[in-house]
Amino acid sequence: MKVDLYNAMRSKMSRRRMLQGATALGAVTAMGPLARPAFAESHGNVRAEILKIPGVGAGSPTDADWQKVGEMTLGATKANVAEGEFAGVELTFFGINNNGLHNILFRGLLKGWETYTGAKINWIDLAQADYNPRLQQSIATGTVDFDILAMGAPLEGDTASKGLLDEMPDWVKTQIEMDDYVNYLKAPVGTWDGKTYRISIDGDCHTFAYRTDYFGEGAIGGAAVPKTWQEINAVSKAVIGQTDPLTGQPAVGYLDPLKGWGGFGFYFLENRAAAYAKHPNDPAWLFDPETMKPRVNNPAFVQAIQDVMDLIAANAYPADQINADPGTTGFSQFLAGTGSMLMWWGDIGSNARTSDTSVVGDVVGFGINPGSDKVYNSQTAAWEETYNEAPNMAFLGWGVYVTNRVSGDEKKRKAAWSAAAHLGGKDLSLWMSAYPSGFQPYRNSHFQYDEWEAAGYDRAFVEDYLGSNADSYNHPNAAVEPRIPGIFQYYSVAEDELAKGYSGQYKSAQETADAIAAAWEKITDEIGRDNQIKLYKASLGL
Repeated sequence: MKVDLYNAMRSKMSRRRMLQGATALGAVTAMGPLARPAFAESHGNVRAEILKIPGVGAGSPTDADWQKVGEMTLGATKANVAEGEFAGVELTFFGINNNGLHNILFRGLLKGWETYTGAKINWIDLAQADYNPRLQQSIATGTVDFDILAMGAPLEGDTASKGLLDEMPDWVKTQIEMDDYVNYLKAPVGTWDGKTYRISIDGDCHTFAYRTDYFGEGAIGGAAVPKTWQEINAVSKAVIGQTDPLTGQPAVGYLDPLKGWGGFGFYFLENRAAAYAKHPNDPAWLFDPETMKPRVNNPAFVQAIQDVMDLIAANAYPADQINADPGTTGFSQFLAGTGSMLMWWGDIGSNARTSDTSVVGDVVGFGINPGSDKVYNSQTAAWEETYNEAPNMAFLGWGVYVTNRVSGDEKKRKAAWSAAAHLGGKDLSLWMSAYPSGFQPYRNSHFQYDEWEAAGYDRAFVEDYLGSNADSYNHPNAAVEPRIPGIFQYYSVAEDELAKGYSGQYKSAQETADAIAAAWEKITDEIGRDNQIKLYKASLGL
């Protein structure tokens, strides 16, 4: 949805009504030039049938379920590939295996594809904290040893800019129905120098999840759900010493991850910082776009770091939170009933209702990244006492890419793109959005509430969950991830310095932020400041 259209609609409509409009828009998109009446009927049946596997409330999907879903969504593949066409082809797939998903899930979903096409896939599985170091090492040493890569758009600066990726064939764009993507994932995301390299399999923005039993008249967290980070810190301090209404354990407010996660953990400080630092009149917030001077040590980021330090000092976190990474806060704490507020990628919503590990499915609500009652204007170097909100478009979603290792072998190249297209298929994507997969809704067609209800979700939950995603994607002041080389070098070193600050090795939030800024300046100089300025400005549309 275009920003001007969104603004016009938002001024006249509630979020629920706006999403109903988005649903209709998605339906219109689906009836575009790629749609055919006969195909559409069977297409709809496939979607309904796969959403019954295993059915919401029937426990987490198993490997057998993944295989069944993968087989039932092979129709688009069979239209482009003959049975046995890739016999003898072996491909290597590089990705993560968080919580037994991502690569582990892909194995099951691709099992039927391998059987039909005759190709074989070998797997490189990595923990999230190990993913970026391994990828960067492969790039730096020229030892890229994989044909298919699960990767986020921020890393296109490290891969596409260096010619390591294979350009997407046009038949793939048709097979996966790219026009169905939500607008913020369309070009330039997934492209470099005008060429398309990415099949999106995820949306990725951070949304706010909270426990509904902590809020309301007489509830321990107060009458209203917090809307600002100032209110979140106040609630987190207020519930200290009280009892969790669901588990009977000590009540906990907001869950900040205080341990790094291979660079991915920096997004969680960004959630706080975005509300303070992303001014509506300025597209930049991480760096000055004219100089690449870091803004990570300006008063806005320092305030965000101070917020976390204040909760550490107040003993507001669970014990040993200093060793809790984002995976811990999302899956071992929040879904398991520890803590009442969390920022995470949107898929925490589908996990709340369909994961065996979740106990909060009936008492969870959603919203966009909380705002702030003040925002820092970097252009005037002054705070403005006004409400500000800025959803964090963290990582721009996972995508599947094909590397240039296959570019000289047409049979292998087609096989690699066919496997990637199967994982990025329209019907398969709906199932991955509705069940634990590590991915969140990212197509206009994902916002058709009736399909979710038929799978077993209740309407109010679906509208709340999907609404938090759509409102973030379409927000006019979204903090959009920059696609520049080395972005995870910046994030990784920031995590290291934050860990020192949280453990008391630095004297203050300002000193912690200054250490991050100094490290970022070195990275920029090593990569090349002029080129970084050029690419950063381009990523901001300047």
